[in-house]
Amino acid sequence: MNQMSSPEVWLRGPLPGVPAPLQPVAHALLQAREEVEGLMKSFEEKHLWTRPGGVASVGFHLQHLAGVLDRLFTYARGETLSVAQLRYLEAEGREDAGIRASQLVSAFHDQVDRAVAELRAVDENTLTEPRTVGRGKLPSTVLGVAGARGRACSAACRSVAGDSARAASLARPLEIG
Repeated sequence: MNQMSSPEVWLRGPLPGVPAPLQPVAHALLQAREEVEGLMKSFEEKHLWTRPGGVASVGFHLQHLAGVLDRLFTYARGETLSVAQLRYLEAEGREDAGIRASQLVSAFHDQVDRAVAELRAVDENTLTEPRTVGRGKLPSTVLGVAGARGRACSAACRSVAGDSARAASLARPLEIG
C-alpha cells in the first residue's frame, strides 16, 4: 500500500455488513494486514527466522498473527481450541526452512478475510454475552474478545516491523565480515 495515496483503513468509511461496535476491530485487522504486506514486500527471506538480540523472529510474529486471530475467534464463538489449533500454537516460532515468508503473509491475509467475514456474521445482541479465554478460562465477553483481536494484530504488526528492521540491520555487519 502506498501510504500517501490511501488513508488508513478506518478513514475509508464503514465496512458493509459489519456491526457498528465491531467496525474498529475490522478496521484494525485490515490495517494490520496492509501494514504487514507492505513491510514484507522488501523483506529478505534469509532473515525470517533470525532472532535479533534474542527477540522473537519475524517468522514467529507472522505465524502468531494468523494463529492468534484463529484462537480469539474460537473463544468469541464460545468454543475451546481444537487439537489442530493447539498444535499450531505449539509450533509457532519453530524454525522451519520449508516455510517461506510469502506463505506466512498469505496465511495471515486469508485469516483476516475469514475474521472479517465472521465479524459480519456476529449478532449485535450477543456482544455482551460472557466468554472465557485461554486455558485459564479468563472472563470476557464477545465484544471484549473482539477488541482483543484488533489489539493483538496491532501489537504483532508493530513487532513484525521492529523485529524485521532489527534482523536486517544486525545481519548486515555479519555479512560484511
